[in-house]
Amino acid sequence: MRSSRLVFAAVLSAGLAFSGVAHAGPFADFLDSLLSGGDSDDSAQYNGKVLWPEDVSPERVVPWKFHRQEVEYQTKEKPGTIVVVPGDHFLYFVEGNGMAIRYGVGVGRVGFGWRGTVHIGRKQEWPGWTPPPQMVVRERARGVKLPSYMAGGVDNPLGARAMYLYNGSGDTGFRIHGTSEPWTIGLDVSSGCIRLINDDVTDLYNHAQVGAKVIVM
Repeated sequence: MRSSRLVFAAVLSAGLAFSGVAHAGPFADFLDSLLSGGDSDDSAQYNGKVLWPEDVSPERVVPWKFHRQEVEYQTKEKPGTIVVVPGDHFLYFVEGNGMAIRYGVGVGRVGFGWRGTVHIGRKQEWPGWTPPPQMVVRERARGVKLPSYMAGGVDNPLGARAMYLYNGSGDTGFRIHGTSEPWTIGLDVSSGCIRLINDDVTDLYNHAQVGAKVIVM
């Protein structure tokens, strides 16, 4: 049954894209419903709780709405600006002319969320990871021993790319980065960073410039 829905959705999507009828938005939501049998968004069972990555099954299927897509997006912000809406688990890269690229993201778990306006201070491909001292202490209390440093690679929690967020005082410690746990996208699961699947963070990395404004709402 699911394979039939997949074929139908692919044909319908291709037809509408060819005709120029749809970008995303409501149509993507319809596809999400079609592909999932109408019950794919499991976010409610996770969000609102203190959630750790190991609480989420690697078998979880990320809902379609969190897949990268171009959408209509009205804003006064300049093209190149990044807007993160943690409550919706979306990140928007403003293109201008009422359009944006929308990405699904994982955000800070309960007690680790934040908001503010910052900027990209620097960018790194396949970044290394040095866990901050407070994270080391916090994880040790849970019985998890973190490395003092981890070189970049597929198992690195920062994933394929990282954009380091700065404010007037310097490095905030927060990042927009990839992830070695793609099944957690759409959930409140990080220690405050904004995580994307590796394909998406690579796409965003190629669009976003050092110095770009980042608004976390």
